[in-house]
Amino acid sequence: MDVAVSPWRDTRRPLWPLALVVPALPFTALLLAAASGSAWAWWLTPVFILGVIPLIDVLVGDDRANPPDEAVPALQASPYYRWITYLFLPAQYAALVVTCVAWTRGPGPVGAAGLVLTAGLVNGIAINTAHELGHKRESVERWLSKIALAPTGYGHFFVEHNRGHHVRVATPEDPASSRLGETYWRFWPRTVIGSLRSAWRLETARHRLRGRSPWTARNDVLHAWAMTAALFTALTVALGPGVLPFLALQAAVGFSALEAVNYLEHYGLRRQRNAAGRYEKVDPRHSWNSDRLTTNIFLFQLQRHSDHHANPLRRYQTLRSFDVSPQLPAGYATMLLLALVPPLWRRVMDHRVLAHYGGDPALANCAPGYRAPHPDGPPPR
Repeated sequence: MDVAVSPWRDTRRPLWPLALVVPALPFTALLLAAASGSAWAWWLTPVFILGVIPLIDVLVGDDRANPPDEAVPALQASPYYRWITYLFLPAQYAALVVTCVAWTRGPGPVGAAGLVLTAGLVNGIAINTAHELGHKRESVERWLSKIALAPTGYGHFFVEHNRGHHVRVATPEDPASSRLGETYWRFWPRTVIGSLRSAWRLETARHRLRGRSPWTARNDVLHAWAMTAALFTALTVALGPGVLPFLALQAAVGFSALEAVNYLEHYGLRRQRNAAGRYEKVDPRHSWNSDRLTTNIFLFQLQRHSDHHANPLRRYQTLRSFDVSPQLPAGYATMLLLALVPPLWRRVMDHRVLAHYGGDPALANCAPGYRAPHPDGPPPR
């Protein structure tokens, strides 16, 4: 007698809308601020993202389940998952307007700092939504990606990430791949400036190959920057020039959060050169992964980064975890906080990078002058 096998179901399906909690947090903070009259209410969003999510991550733990291959086509085609990413954008923009209005009303130093972190973190996480959308072939999603990037002024990420980072990932030539022994604070200027230069060079090369000047309306970098200029101009006209410092500060927080995630995704990992002198193909060994369920829900499974680099067109709901991928000891939210404190970061991560390469730092992507830490002592500064 044959036993009926029930079809596979995505057990995470009802959880994915939780990603929309992040852009909803500023509205909760607004209600708390109105009810309590306390400027500390504007710290709700950073406390939730950097405190509550890491705690839930620890309590809930990992989920390493992968969808079976036969379920992937239906998962990829389902509009349900797509609409969750689409809905993030109007919530993101509404949150930006709410925080801008609150800023113009003079919330005081405590409230002002909370507002900058609130808007910056929401728009920084929106870059992850832009990342998910920007990898797709559909023109609507690619345009939505640029719209999600506009509040942080980081529209060139659309060009550099897709055509630069994915080509050079886990090599010394990639400004978005951090090096063993390199602190986040040294990585930040290298990646911010290097990614901007790379995006412009890539677009310049693309247009000159077609015999045109890069100073054209078809330049994706200029497109993205024009969106930011239009957005900031509209908010300034509506709310006054006093909103401009807020827009600049929250943008800096937003793209700095993105670069903190970039920092931890490939720290110290390096693709080796083959006999022909070319870098080996990107595979699951070249990205740090985490199977922490909570952060994966909030970040559209960005933490399954190895599969993303191997299959960039694969939608978030179908990304897989691999046994050969190096694993982070915690989720991205926790690791981001560690990255801000270099001695803690190096104590946690350097020995993991070396273990990944059998103790040989020559195989890793090392910062210039890197010295391996002594096994019985603190990491060198």
